[in-house]
Amino acid sequence: MAREVLTVIGVGGMGRAIARRLGAGKTVLLADYNDAALASAAESLSADGHRVECRGVDVASPESVRGLAKCAAALGDVTQVAHTAGVSPSQAAADAILAVDLLGTALVLEEFGAVVAAGGAGVVIASMAGHLFPPPTAEQERALAHTPARDLLGLDFVHAHKLAEPGIAYGIAKQANHIRVRAASAHWGRRGARINSISPGVISTPMGQQELASPVGDGMRAMVAMSATGRLGTPDDIASATAFLLGPDASFVTGTDLLVDGGVVAALKAASRPERTQTR
Repeated sequence: MAREVLTVIGVGGMGRAIARRLGAGKTVLLADYNDAALASAAESLSADGHRVECRGVDVASPESVRGLAKCAAALGDVTQVAHTAGVSPSQAAADAILAVDLLGTALVLEEFGAVVAAGGAGVVIASMAGHLFPPPTAEQERALAHTPARDLLGLDFVHAHKLAEPGIAYGIAKQANHIRVRAASAHWGRRGARINSISPGVISTPMGQQELASPVGDGMRAMVAMSATGRLGTPDDIASATAFLLGPDASFVTGTDLLVDGGVVAALKAASRPERTQTR
């Protein structure tokens, strides 16, 4: 009997927590662009008894992502996929953010949608930032949903020359992730599989700490302070949400986004609503 395969793309704080939470009894295929991070994650998980395979990947390369999907399928039944790879505004310029966070996610959805096993499921890590931007026009949404992945960066309204600010590029890329997941759910469904996204808030990962140390850090801390939970999220918070969406309890959940932000977006939207004037 083929061993089930959990593929985790991106081995930062969230990716490692997901692999540790869900990897028991499976072949865990870890993939990352950073060879040193990949080796470190594999060594740690292997030491804890997990069966680990590794493969380098450039998620912005169609050929690289296709090779990763084929590698996963060759290892067994691809029953769980967690795509956590991404770069943030303090880490990269707008063009790199669009290549990794927008194109990379679209490529993963396409290629793993062709190999995921019946009954399998996938999760894409998006961001609460995608909930904070104005919605695209209907025409733009159709283009983001249905343009072949290879052609996405050719869309005029997401071209780096129009989205030169990394924060704007990041928010639009993450909003596009939500749209892309909704569209991909039909394709994954034809294979008997599900696909959803998770939008984390401010999570205490190395990437999150880097953002908190950046010029926007004070604003992020203010958002956390006004939220219902009043705390940073942990990688384990995201791993728990991922375990739900990839597990049998979510068998009727697909094509949607789960906001795991400690209540930040709810607080911001509640604060922005104008007060109603009472009439007698």
